[in-house]
Amino acid sequence: MIKDEDWELLLKTEPNQGEIIRGKLESSGIEVKLDQEAIGKIYGFTVDGLGEVKVYVRKDKIEEAEKILKE
Repeated sequence: MIKDEDWELLLKTEPNQGEIIRGKLESSGIEVKLDQEAIGKIYGFTVDGLGEVKVYVRKDKIEEAEKILKE
């Protein structure tokens, strides 16, 4: 879990989708951190939330990130 107060959880998703979202946001100039349990990195899938990726962005960029993902 990201504990820095400047970061906010944007969404939770599966590992491959998390990487795609990171690429899209970073190409738009938004810094992204992914937080993932080791099991998801090993097997590359999620089961009932196990292995999911949490996508975090800076609090001051959360609205911009949401807008970009809706496009």
